[in-house]
Order: sequence, then structure tokens, then C-alpha cells
Amino acid sequence: MLQLLYSLTRAIEPFLVPICFVSAWLLVMLLGWSLFSAIASATTNAKRMHQIPCAYCVFFTNDPRLKCPVHPTRAMSEEAIDCVDFRN
Repeated sequence: MLQLLYSLTRAIEPFLVPICFVSAWLLVMLLGWSLFSAIASATTNAKRMHQIPCAYCVFFTNDPRLKCPVHPTRAMSEEAIDCVDFRN
């Protein structure tokens, strides 16, 4: 059994370095892609959140209990992006 394991190890030895090399670079590329994807997603989300006009509306109270008396459930959420009652 030990002799079989030794001969198997000697048989795959020439392929071990290229396999490890390719695997290491694939891991680095996967990490880079994941980082790029996370940054792109965060940028898109930040742009979307900056479209919420509530903080500049005259009805906005900045009170955590009632942020907007006109639309209290939609205030400071994505639903408020196209608010028809928004006033500067």
C-alpha cells in the first residue's frame, strides 16, 4: 500500500507545480473580481440612496418618531425617490 502511494506521488509530481501555479492565479483573480464587484455594487447603491430628496423637503422634520407628516412610512426610503409632495 505504501509503495502504491509513493509511486502515485511520483507520477503526479511533474504536474503539481503547474496546477498550483494556475490555482494560485485563479484565486487571486477571483479575489480581484469579488473586490471589484463589491465596489461597483456599493457605488450603485450609494448613487441610488443619494436620490432620496427627503432631507431637503420642507415637510421633513428630522424627528426619528415622525420624519415626514405627509408620508411617514415612505420617508427616507427608496419609495420616496419620486415623491410627488416633495417641496424645496
